Amino acid sequence: MRDSQQRPDHISEQEWSLRVKLAHCYHLIDYFGWTETIFNHISARLPHIEGEYLVNPFGLNYTEITPENLIKVDVNGEKLDDSPFDGNPAGFALHGAIHAAREDIHCVIHTHTNEVSAVAMKKQGFNHDSFYGAQLYGRVGYHDFEGITLFDDEKSRMLESLGQKHILVLRNHGIAVGEFDIERTFFLLWTVQRAAEIQVTSGALGGDNVSLEQNIQEKCADLTQMLIKESGFADKFYTAMVRKMETDKGPCW
Repeated sequence: MRDSQQRPDHISEQEWSLRVKLAHCYHLIDYFGWTETIFNHISARLPHIEGEYLVNPFGLNYTEITPENLIKVDVNGEKLDDSPFDGNPAGFALHGAIHAAREDIHCVIHTHTNEVSAVAMKKQGFNHDSFYGAQLYGRVGYHDFEGITLFDDEKSRMLESLGQKHILVLRNHGIAVGEFDIERTFFLLWTVQRAAEIQVTSGALGGDNVSLEQNIQEKCADLTQMLIKESGFADKFYTAMVRKMETDKGPCW
């Protein structure tokens, strides 16, 4: 992964490394076609700092995001550094709530691709009969739509819907996924997106699905979580996707 921008003196090496990785993540979301123009958010908690995270400047395309122009905010969305940009208030309730409440989640990605939004429209939500769907068994929370997420009073209800899970389906809307770092969150998002794509395609074919036994679904979900947490699986996947993106499109900045 290339970093042609020079680190400003006021930003520590550790924070700069996080900024580079997060900026790459924004470019990856665009590369995979999962953006919603200038909307939606990816946030990353600053290491060893309570209640501060990085997020995209509102109004920029994901391809315009660089390590330097990411903005730093607290869990209430208040800007903490000097920047000409502001954040999108619609993201602060969701991201701020999760970062404030879940010590095990350091990165949150919110998307609503066509496939994910279609699944979020269905009462059943995700099924677990495909290779990717099985990996999500027991890992998905569901939150009923209350309108655009702008208001503090919804935070507690979103957190209750998420529980101790790492995937939150925002019904009639989209999803939010969160993991310990950017690499694992991106891999989780990719798995969720693939599950949604296959579920939508399978539904369009008609006919009955081949159902998986619950013990197989549980086994798949457990093995996937073990791979993500206890190996370099997600790290290898993330760096490989950045290499592919930069081979295809050139350096991100």
